[in-house]
Amino acid sequence: MGLLVTELSLADFRSFERLEVALSPEVTVFVGPNAAGKTNTVEALQLLTSGQSFRRPAPAQLVREGAASARAAARLEGDGRVLDARLDVVSGRRQFFRNGKRCQAADMPEALMSVLFTPDDLALVKSGASTRRGELDDFGRQANRGYANVLLAYQRSVEQRNRLLKEEVLDEGLLAAWDASVALGGATLLHARLRLFSRLARRVSEVYARVAGGERLECSYSCTLGEGVEDLTRDELRDVFLDALERGRAEDLARRQTCVGPHRDDVVFEIEGREARHFGSQGQQRTVALALKMAEVDLAGEILGSRPLLLLDDVMSELDASRRDAVMGYVREGIQTVVTTTNLGYFSPDLLERAEVVRFGE
Repeated sequence: MGLLVTELSLADFRSFERLEVALSPEVTVFVGPNAAGKTNTVEALQLLTSGQSFRRPAPAQLVREGAASARAAARLEGDGRVLDARLDVVSGRRQFFRNGKRCQAADMPEALMSVLFTPDDLALVKSGASTRRGELDDFGRQANRGYANVLLAYQRSVEQRNRLLKEEVLDEGLLAAWDASVALGGATLLHARLRLFSRLARRVSEVYARVAGGERLECSYSCTLGEGVEDLTRDELRDVFLDALERGRAEDLARRQTCVGPHRDDVVFEIEGREARHFGSQGQQRTVALALKMAEVDLAGEILGSRPLLLLDDVMSELDASRRDAVMGYVREGIQTVVTTTNLGYFSPDLLERAEVVRFGE
């Protein structure tokens, strides 16, 4: 079964002075008008399970106006275990705790991963490449703490190299050193990202076919280092990356930035051979986004050996009936789910009968 969130408590967190709520092991529905604080509860749950928030807030933004500090806490239970997760925001800093012991944000998913689906995710296919890279990397951070470390190290190397490219007088020796650092870090990140993507892509295609009545979706990774990188070792990727940096140096100097590498890669979705970003209907694009999220749920379960927490923030109003049914189909497969909505009419009477319904703004 794995761990489930049984209780959530907030103190001076976002809009809440105090909130205590019990969560169902199956479905908890937070219902109420807009601006009632429903999304704030989802954000708290995401922080306590993934160590990060989709809003990317500064710590001070998590503290209720007029308060000096904030706290979000959750109790997780299952398989004979009890785990208390906590986030304190004090003096402009976030502090995470597990069973009272201080830990890093990256440690939080080790107990329970979460998958969040928001209305913004429905635009994932037609958004820029950075959105799709970010989606893959955010999942990778939760799946493996080492992934987060590698990603951060690579991003810092690229930033340092870009600063050097902006210098009035270029230090060739120093640039060569940063080329080596960027190539090694980029190869390590790319190797990990490609392995993760290969596991996820197959599931995305399978889910899409089920939701779209057998329509064929292909997912591919578009790499700025060229084709055929999927089968290379990390050392081989490093050599290819170094060669690409050398060949692209003139362009990098002209643009004063590093123009190749994992930070410029993309994920491509093709429906029946046509790129979904340019030729897919809005319904098809939304189905791709839905399939990606459901594939993440499946893969998270495989990685942890137990189901993740599924967080659905006001997406039911953005989906048609068939896609709502597809989402709820995953809920029926035994995934603990927290849903926010303004309208209970999106849910079947059977689901509401077994759900915990929490009303906001009354």
